[in-house]
Order: sequence, then C-alpha cells, then structure tokens
Amino acid sequence: MDPAGDAAAPMLADDRLTAMGLLVETAAGVTDVFERELEGLGISGSAFEVMIRLARSPERRLRMTELAAQSTLTNSGLTRLVDRLDQAGLVTREPCETDRRGFFAILTPAGLAKLGGVLPSHLHTVDRILTGVLDPDELDVLLRALRKVRAVVKPTSDPAVAAAVADG
Repeated sequence: MDPAGDAAAPMLADDRLTAMGLLVETAAGVTDVFERELEGLGISGSAFEVMIRLARSPERRLRMTELAAQSTLTNSGLTRLVDRLDQAGLVTREPCETDRRGFFAILTPAGLAKLGGVLPSHLHTVDRILTGVLDPDELDVLLRALRKVRAVVKPTSDPAVAAAVADG
C-alpha cells in the first residue's frame, strides 16, 4: 500500500480537477474542429482569430499590444502573422501617432471580404458544436463564466471585466 497515494485519494475526486480537465479537453476539442474547418476554407485558425478580433473592433483596428493581449499568440508570433496578412493584403499596419514605437493593425476591405466568405460556414460549425447544444440560459451563464475566468488569467484582454472581478 502506498501511503502517499492514500493521502491523495480524496483530492483525486475533487470537482476542481474535473472542471479543469473538462475545460482543457473541451478547449482542445473545439480548437481541433475549428482548425480543420478553417483550413478547409483557406484560412488558418490564428489568422481567423486576428482578423475576427479586428473586424469586431472600432474602426476595424487595434493596437498591436491590444491585439496581442486578446490573442493566443506570442508577441513575435503575432508580428509574423500580421506581416503575412499584410503581404496578402488582408491587414495593414499604421504607426501610432501618439507613440512612435506603437503600431495599429487594421483589417482591410479584402480582409473583411475574406471573413465574409468564411463566416457562414464557421457560424454553422459554432452552432453545431457549441451554441446549438446549449439552451439560451446555459449560453448566457457560460459566456459570463468564461469572461470572469479570462479576466483572471488574461486581465489585459478586458480590463473592465478584470477590475470588476478584482473588486469581487
């Protein structure tokens, strides 16, 4: 008999481990489905992530630092991706007038058109594997919960929510 194993046994049934495991497994599964779907539509998952964030931002633009905070990419990975999207005519970069070191990434009309071609299929997939399997109330709870967790693990992605979570 292993005394250390016996001591760990009650912790192995902890719902926190179940929650973490389900979150990681679900995120990986969703990512796999989306990556395959988007690749079939001629766009990488990371390119879609950047372009959709730009499309949903005011004036279809974000500072590179804000875009990095909101994405799953490293700063260098984001820079390389934006360079490739710029070369493809889907995104442009403009210097920030108030910060000589800062740049904005801006979705071009061609980038918006590319998203327009991808979104119908993508939204069908989102509905098939996520929103369509949840009741409206469940989706609302999920969105609120994910925003709270994101505010803790990536506070720069949404400072307003992070401040509210920190205030309790």
